[in-house]
Amino acid sequence: MKRLLTYFMQGLVLVAPIAITAYIVFLIFDFIDGLLRNQLDDWFGYNIPGLGLVIIFLLLTVLGFIGQFIVASPIKALGERLLKKAPLLKVVYSSLVDLFSAFVGKEKKFNQPVLVKINKENNLWKIGFITQKSMTEIGMEGLVAVYFPHSYNFSGELFMVDSNAVQPLDMPPSEAMKFVVSGGVTRVN
Repeated sequence: MKRLLTYFMQGLVLVAPIAITAYIVFLIFDFIDGLLRNQLDDWFGYNIPGLGLVIIFLLLTVLGFIGQFIVASPIKALGERLLKKAPLLKVVYSSLVDLFSAFVGKEKKFNQPVLVKINKENNLWKIGFITQKSMTEIGMEGLVAVYFPHSYNFSGELFMVDSNAVQPLDMPPSEAMKFVVSGGVTRVN
């Protein structure tokens, strides 16, 4: 009986991550596809699975293109003028813009994983990502900004670290982030 339970648990560990991931992808796909499902049913008379997803993807791509070349500059200028009058909103807005551009903008920030010695006595190391290569703008010569994400969470810590205590990692940033966010449970490819 104990062996049977062990096999069951091994099967669960093998299948559960795949099944949960597939289910989450299905839910996201179904939600996005469902946004236009009724309208498309009215137009075509029957349901075409995935067509809503394709149309929304194309629509967002066209809006992004138009926004970048036609609309973005005037709206951004207007927004910045309004934000200068509300200092708290300016801080929130600029922080969000910087955060989004760090992941998907032209200046991706989380693309250099590093290993930082946190405690020299106990030889304690932590994986992080360099977000600023120089801190001279704020009078901190020889320091770099290193972001340390928390495991199983979407938060983290930022430290100013002596550049000599930082060791670049020979791994893709996505693998380093996956390793840290999983708490070191996932395997590094």
